Parts: sequence; structure tokens; C-alpha cells
Amino acid sequence: MNDRVCVVTGVGPGTGSALVRRFAEDGYQVAMLARDAGRLEALASEVPGTHAFPVDVSDLEAMRACLTELAGRLGAPRVLLWNAVAGGFGPFEDVTPVQLEARFRVNVTAFLAAVQTLAPAMIEAGDGAVIATGNTSAWRGKANFAGFAPTKAAQRILAQSMARSLGPRGVHVAYVVIDAVIDVPWTRQAMPDAPDDFFIQPRGIAESVHHLAHQERSAWTFELDLRPGGESW
Repeated sequence: MNDRVCVVTGVGPGTGSALVRRFAEDGYQVAMLARDAGRLEALASEVPGTHAFPVDVSDLEAMRACLTELAGRLGAPRVLLWNAVAGGFGPFEDVTPVQLEARFRVNVTAFLAAVQTLAPAMIEAGDGAVIATGNTSAWRGKANFAGFAPTKAAQRILAQSMARSLGPRGVHVAYVVIDAVIDVPWTRQAMPDAPDDFFIQPRGIAESVHHLAHQERSAWTFELDLRPGGESW
């Protein structure tokens, strides 16, 4: 693990891309995972030190094979940033069991499988960081989040359990609660009248995640909540 390697899942136009840029800026070799191969290749051509690994993380076997391949090519990852997410809105009456299970697959089961795949090398090295990006749904279930909030709450508790197990073995596990609306094109379109300071900036999220991944071991954070100064909480 001499060459630092970071894995980022869910690399989209917002938080995922910002995480990629921040860790590449710090000299990491960054493995980017997402379903959209074209988006990954475009980002890889733009940001030095980044590598495209198209995969659907809900396909557990394909994801495990992808993680094994990238570790063989780049080296054992020191950092895993779990940003992949499956979501949806609607009251509980409208949520189908199939939809709920599909969201659990990405938000919880695939997260577990990824950590199981990468953690052994981190444990052997006595160094590593696993950080999941969550949101307010990890704390509470509002009426129209019945098909999403249960999966994020489970993700947070899974991360907490892993932190208690991996921490004593040198691996820092943390959970970031993004208590805000992220500034991406679709949220701007949905809320065209919202002022700029209403949104949380992906680069700000990435900076906080980067700090978490490099905290001094005697002062690790498990849960970090982020919001703009004007957010009501």
C-alpha cells in the first residue's frame, strides 16, 4: 500500500465527482465505480490519476470482481468512499417490496460486500478508511421517504457496527450525514427560486470527507453532519 489508492462508488456529476477530484488532487490513484462508462471515461481523461471501472454495484459478484481487478492493477486501496445510492420518493402505500429490496441492495448489502472485499488488506496494513455518504433519512423517516429512509438508517447502523469492529484493527469507519440539498443540476431545476446559499456544495462535502480520511488516530470521528449555515435543523 505504498501508492495510495482510493475507491469512489457512485461517481455522478455531484458528490461523487467532487470526491474523485479532491482525492486525486492529493495524489491518490482514484478508482471510479459507476454504471455510466461514458461519464467515467470523460472524467478519467480530465483528471490525472483517475481510472474508470464501470460496474453496477447491485450485481455483487460483478462488483467483487471489479474490486479485485482494480486492487490488482492499482494496489490495495487505502480508502473506500461509499457514495453509491438508490433512492425514491413516495408514501409507504406506494412503495413496492421489490423497490425497497432493490434500494437495500445498493445502500446496504453492496456496501457490506465491498467492505468485506477490501477490509482484509487494510487490516493487514493496519491502516485504512471506509466512509459512507448518507443524508437526513439516516436519522428519521418522513412520510414520503418510506421506501428510502429505512435503507439509509440501516446503512448508518451497519457503518457503526463496522466501525466498532474495524477501529481497533486500524481501519477508520465514518458516516457523513448530508443534511441539505446538494447543488447539482436536477436540484437547481427542481428549485429554481432557491438562493445559492440554500444548497450544499459538492466540493465542500469532498473537503470534509478528505479530512475524515486523514484524521489523527487518537481523535477519529464516526458521524459527521454537514449543512449550510442557513439550513433549519
